[in-house]
Amino acid sequence: MAKKQSKQVYTIVKLQILAAKATPAPPIGPALGQHGVNIMDFCKAYNAKTADKGNTVIPVEITIYTDKSFTFILKTPPTSVLILQALGQEKGASRPNTNIIGVLTKLKLEEIAKTKMPDLNCIDLEAAKMMVAGSARSMGVKLES
Repeated sequence: MAKKQSKQVYTIVKLQILAAKATPAPPIGPALGQHGVNIMDFCKAYNAKTADKGNTVIPVEITIYTDKSFTFILKTPPTSVLILQALGQEKGASRPNTNIIGVLTKLKLEEIAKTKMPDLNCIDLEAAKMMVAGSARSMGVKLES
């Protein structure tokens, strides 16, 4: 039985791009172009995979191989983006300990934690909720008691 030869990884590029809005313009073009990747192929594939995600920032991890081919993995949206969407806000507070931009309910906190679980460095849901709660507090969001 012949051994299957795997491709040699050249580099890994991490980007945060709006869902279904990838274009060859910066930051995507320069980030991929310097490694010789076909930018339009990536943009078309990314836009097709994220078409159903709405207007959300989706982090992507692109593995580029020595033959200039690539694969990519979609991650969950950043915690701050999920918190702002849950509150219907544009941005966090400019002075988090002084200004409060909203109140995050326990139900929403748990929902965000469940969404983020695959990408967080924690074992159980309680730890994930604590991580999300910390991010919320640093953005000027009050947590429901």
